[in-house]
Amino acid sequence: NMSIEAGARAGLVAPDDTTFAYLEGRRHAPTGAAWERALEHWRTLPTDEGATFDKTVEIDAATLSPHVSWGTNPSQVVPLHGNVPDPDSFAEASQRESAARALEYMGLTAGTPMRDVPVDTVFIGSCTNSRIEDLRAAAAVVDGRRVADGMRTLVVPGSWQVKAQAEAEGLDRIFTAAGFDWRDPGCSMCLAMNPDKLTPGERSASTSNRNFEGRQGRGGRTHLVSPEVAAATAIAGTFAGPSDLD
Repeated sequence: NMSIEAGARAGLVAPDDTTFAYLEGRRHAPTGAAWERALEHWRTLPTDEGATFDKTVEIDAATLSPHVSWGTNPSQVVPLHGNVPDPDSFAEASQRESAARALEYMGLTAGTPMRDVPVDTVFIGSCTNSRIEDLRAAAAVVDGRRVADGMRTLVVPGSWQVKAQAEAEGLDRIFTAAGFDWRDPGCSMCLAMNPDKLTPGERSASTSNRNFEGRQGRGGRTHLVSPEVAAATAIAGTFAGPSDLD
């Protein structure tokens, strides 16, 4: 997605030792001498020595607080405990116009605290946030709790392997006991697959990676959040983080 949206045909991220450790011993990974040959080849894929970049961005994730998108592209975000921004606060005219259109589509008013925005549907899934680690994090938030009245909630594992592991760990039982719908793997609501879609005006907290107009259904309003925030929001009924449930 990001490569194509930036105008490229494809993108390559160089593998590192963390990647190799994840792959080693997995079902479809090479073994023995074939594994060593694969490692030797993969280690030839880093950025060329002396390569230059337009910009290098370093982010200390430990300093970040949970965020939620308010608009219709992934850059339009605020801290979870922040407010819907005023379009006039943006410096560039194109940003002001984009923000004004986004607020109209999303049915939001500038200055509204995000924690006061009611949510209709929570979707935990997509290729972005449906790994076993994501499901564990979300399950830890909802364990022993119940989803808010009237809330539609879907949990869609990222693969059959992830689903099997989650069920072996009992995560599915935690979700269903809390009132979540435990699904088979698939794209689901990330792109409005089959019946898993929003109706016009319906608002979701989604762990997917894109919130364009109509992405989850014609007229649907998508807010991007982390698995933990999605889980807490399902319990609270409005945007919330795990700490808000204490």
